[in-house]
Amino acid sequence: MSSYPKRDPQTDPLISPENSVLLIIDYQPIQITSINSMDKRDLIMNMGVLAELAQAFNLPVILSTVNVRTGANKDTIPQIKDKLGDIVSYDRTTINAWEDKEFYEAVHATNRKKILMAALWTEACLTFPTIDAIREGFEVYPVVDCVGGTSVIAHECGLRRVEQAGAHLTSLAQLACELQRDWNRQETKEDFVRIMEEARWFPNLNK
Repeated sequence: MSSYPKRDPQTDPLISPENSVLLIIDYQPIQITSINSMDKRDLIMNMGVLAELAQAFNLPVILSTVNVRTGANKDTIPQIKDKLGDIVSYDRTTINAWEDKEFYEAVHATNRKKILMAALWTEACLTFPTIDAIREGFEVYPVVDCVGGTSVIAHECGLRRVEQAGAHLTSLAQLACELQRDWNRQETKEDFVRIMEEARWFPNLNK
């Protein structure tokens, strides 16, 4: 049972902690309240898991909100923000985060071409930056069980549109396994198991 060495992150076709960046866009009270494509409690729980994965695997995270400084909206909900530590939050007026200068520059500054994307709503704040990023040569991976739309059909149409544009849809469980990749990677195995148990994908793995 001999594992190969870790692949070169620059040529690895799969997502790894060394070649990806996570974008979290607009997980604010009014946006979450308006979600009708999935249970809101599941959405919040899933986003908490995604934030924990980012911390466990040391992923760069670009966090963004819309219209907080204008007073029209509130900040990222604490169930997500508190799990991310002390990171910058880029507030915008643009619906499309890719059209905000500071956000755009922050993404490019990571020098990573694989973008993990979570945004509300699917049909707008996920779709628009995904299409723009793909056009610039990024690989975009929307985390489908962490995003939602104003209706089931709006959500599904948004996912279809980004997939047609070249996005690679992924799920939380798939992402967790792709980041860990090998049970021999002891530096992240404990957190990986803990998160899997908390998400109830594989209860009591250590028992």
